[in-house]
Amino acid sequence: MKTMSSFSLILVVAGFSATALQAEQLRWPSWRGAADAGSAAKGTYPAKLDDDHLLWQADLPGRGCSTPIVWDDLIILTAAKGEEDGVLAYDWKGKKVWDVTLGKRRKGKHRNGSSSNSSAVTDGEFVFVYFKSGNLGALNLEGKVLWKHNLQQRYGRDTLYWDIGTSPVITREHVVVAVMNDRKGFLVAYDKATGEEAWKVDRTYETPVEGDHSYATPHVIEEGGRQVLVVWGAERVTTHEAKSGKLISECAGFNPQKRNNWVVVSSSVIVDDMVVVPYGRGKCLAGVKLGGKGEVTGTHRVWERLDNKGCFVPTPAVHDGKVYILGDRGRVHCLDPKTGETLWEGKLPRGAQSYYSSPTIADGKIYAGREDGKLLVAELNKELKVLFERDFEKRIVASPVPVGDRILLRNDTHLMCFTKK
Repeated sequence: MKTMSSFSLILVVAGFSATALQAEQLRWPSWRGAADAGSAAKGTYPAKLDDDHLLWQADLPGRGCSTPIVWDDLIILTAAKGEEDGVLAYDWKGKKVWDVTLGKRRKGKHRNGSSSNSSAVTDGEFVFVYFKSGNLGALNLEGKVLWKHNLQQRYGRDTLYWDIGTSPVITREHVVVAVMNDRKGFLVAYDKATGEEAWKVDRTYETPVEGDHSYATPHVIEEGGRQVLVVWGAERVTTHEAKSGKLISECAGFNPQKRNNWVVVSSSVIVDDMVVVPYGRGKCLAGVKLGGKGEVTGTHRVWERLDNKGCFVPTPAVHDGKVYILGDRGRVHCLDPKTGETLWEGKLPRGAQSYYSSPTIADGKIYAGREDGKLLVAELNKELKVLFERDFEKRIVASPVPVGDRILLRNDTHLMCFTKK
């Protein structure tokens, strides 16, 4: 017994060995996790992210707002590295394993933005990264750059008012990027291994000013034995064949009064066959049923809420079949995705600045970061009892990542790893 206890203690002190991590199959392959849910179904996670629960922290070379991803023994994120777009990988001791650059960076414009807003994504063989500069690259897990393109040099400079936020998504054959700019929207797919353009389809719609700008990330789902892309932006939810980009369905009507500046920031979420869509700068929510063909606005738009209880910046989380909406000022709603009805609502502490980080749910707790550097942890129920609050003093825009009983947290200057005491 003493030998086993000593061995366990060594693992904790060392920050857990790569062998132990591989045995647990630690994976958070995209910015919202394997199911785009922003939640962990299993695991025991710390309520307190203080120094007593800190395993390690690593200095980052520059600013970046992207959420870390995890594949077994690698933690991968993007960040500015001097004047270059950088990709970095760390192990579970906080040691940097490799770092590479993909070309000249383009500085962030918004106070909460950066040149590296988009999160990496991996399928366990390839890692794909995308930057405000337009640089799109593929790497292997050893950090070797396999191919890269600059989408703005190929297709024209982006015309977003703010910093690119959409992250690439992976299908069986391709990596796909949604580019939704002023009067110039499209989806483009590249062969994962070679980087050859597989298809490019137009997704341009006439909207009021800024209505066709989108910072949201698409989804990849299985539908009828095929992979389908679900894309939210330009006042429409569209579905496309993942293999060809061909349009399957289109649901419109997300700006009936034709208001200016109803830009899309928060991504949609999917529960079963329902897409929950935040829109109207936090004022509105809608539920769109999947599975239709052609124009489905009148047939598949199941429910709608216009009661100012949506979210503008944070993307909702999905847990145990329910949708959790975090408003920019801290209001939390637990929704039934089938009907849009509120099951319960509560409120996190309000500060001078907004909740910018998308919420993460794990172990009966909700983790939420504010743009002023405050992190809140609360029990996930209608009382929303706050268990922990800490000022990290640097902006938190990336989402907390729960994996393998540890919480990864990234702010402007550090990547941190916390565990239960």
